[in-house]
Amino acid sequence: MSFHSMWAELLPVGRSSASGGYRRFAWTGADADCRAWFRQQAEARGLAYEVDRNGNQWAWLGDPAAGNAVVTGSHLDSVPDGGAFDGPLGVVSAFAALDELRGRGARITRPLGIVNFGDEEGARFGLACVGSRLTSGALTVEQAHRLTDADGITLPEAMEAAGYDPDTIGPDAERLDRIGAFVELHVEQGRALDLSGDRIGVASAIWPHGRWRFDFRGEANHAGTTRLADRRDPMLGYAETVLAARREAELAGAVATFGKIAVEPNGVNAIPSLVRGWLDSRAADQASLDTVVSGVEKAAREYAAAHGVDLDVVRESFTPVVEFDHALRDELARILGSDTELRVPVLGTGAGHDAGILSGRVPTAMLFVRNPTGVSHSPAESATEDDCVAGVNALADVLEGLART
Repeated sequence: MSFHSMWAELLPVGRSSASGGYRRFAWTGADADCRAWFRQQAEARGLAYEVDRNGNQWAWLGDPAAGNAVVTGSHLDSVPDGGAFDGPLGVVSAFAALDELRGRGARITRPLGIVNFGDEEGARFGLACVGSRLTSGALTVEQAHRLTDADGITLPEAMEAAGYDPDTIGPDAERLDRIGAFVELHVEQGRALDLSGDRIGVASAIWPHGRWRFDFRGEANHAGTTRLADRRDPMLGYAETVLAARREAELAGAVATFGKIAVEPNGVNAIPSLVRGWLDSRAADQASLDTVVSGVEKAAREYAAAHGVDLDVVRESFTPVVEFDHALRDELARILGSDTELRVPVLGTGAGHDAGILSGRVPTAMLFVRNPTGVSHSPAESATEDDCVAGVNALADVLEGLART
């Protein structure tokens, strides 16, 4: 099956008719349809199919128990109303690259695996990369059991409802020990390749990044009868903090975003009692990130105090800088450098990925495919078919170079 036909088959799954974006959230019907698609692709190619204890899907050419396997893949879930390429491009390209290798008659001497990691985006339970975090031990079983969605459904309850056993989740050292290299192909979530005019890039590092929850607690009251001077309005401190985040990020050369908010009681004619906002911040180095977050928190506390509002700040997740395996990165550059028509720059990224989570346990690397607008986490996310095919061929070259050594 060609890249184009696989892409067309997956494209409608979980797509919102209202926004045109995707709502492929973990352990939902759309997620189940994506998983069924993955299994069909694996079985159609005669690959050994399995689901691990954390709900990640695997397809194998050769015996993974032999060890030193070369694995590629990504994820199929999405952010709310996200784009088509973030995640699925890496999975579809993995199957297409395998088809390309078979068409070449490539000699593969190491086990070759394709993976779909579960709940990479964290759209339902608020924590990114749950599948790879559990597998690597970066997320404990106890922490996972405490994850809940907006309806109060816990992760174990959602897994059980979807037909999986939540009692088995946890670190999977034996599986990771079988992997000699993991290479994730992903659409670029920025414009570096578009600006340089290159189709394919190799990742150097993932910026340190995290999510912080800011809880502004004031006093609910009537919007029409309460004097401005008598109000303890948490929305004011929150609004000023959003502006502070932009200011601090600009000063540090970083990024900071308040993209999610929850308000109680959330009435048009009521002063809120609680405004809860989530800060996402990322920077090229740890010092810059610390400067941004501490600056935002300092400003938030000053604003809260000025309005008679209480403030709690909780760090919900954090990932330090990830330097991808230098030897593997250099090997990818060497393999792709043999194509004199393809220039492959090395670039960093502010986006988190499963490859970053696994990097502490196995050698990992990433390939990026050009995004002509740089837009991501949006229905406007895109990549041309020619660039996607170039990505498939580059991935096939990399897999062939690694899997025959």
